[in-house]
Amino acid sequence: MGKELLRVSEKLTLEQQACNYETVKHIRLVQHYLNKFAKALINRGEVHDETKLHSPEVELFAEYTDQLAKFTYNSEEYNECKKKLAPALEHHFAREKHHPEHWTNGVDDMNLVDVVEMFVDWKSSSERQHNGNIEKSIEINQKRFNISPQLARIFQNTIEFLES
Repeated sequence: MGKELLRVSEKLTLEQQACNYETVKHIRLVQHYLNKFAKALINRGEVHDETKLHSPEVELFAEYTDQLAKFTYNSEEYNECKKKLAPALEHHFAREKHHPEHWTNGVDDMNLVDVVEMFVDWKSSSERQHNGNIEKSIEINQKRFNISPQLARIFQNTIEFLES
C-alpha cells in the first residue's frame, strides 16, 4: 500500500494528498488496534481453562465432567451434578475472566476479549454436551446473566461465522 500510495499521490492535489495522509494514519491505527485485539484473543486461546488442569480443580472436574456432559444443559440433573463441582467452579470462576461469575456485575463488567472468549466457550461446551445447542445456551444464559437482547442477537449472528 505504501509504494502505491506514493505513486498515486503524484497525481493528486496537495489537499488530496493531505487527506490521504490522514486516512493512512487512520488505517494504520485501526490495524494496530485490531492486531492488539487479535493477539489478546490468541493469548486467551493458549491459556483457556488451564486452571482445570491443576489442583484444586482437576480432581473434581475429572470426577464430574463426563457425568455433566450426559445431561441437558441447565436441566435439573445438570444443575444437581454442577453443585458437586461447586468448590472447583468457585476456584475456576475466581481466576477465569471469561466467566460472568468472575465479575461483580457479570457480563456488564467484561471487555470484548472476555465476551468473545465466553461466547466461544459456550459454543465449544454446547458441542460436547448431551443434545447441546448453542442457540438454547444463548437463550438460557441471556436470562441467567441478564444479557441484553442486542448482545444476544450478536451472539446469534456469530454462530454462522463459527460454523462456516
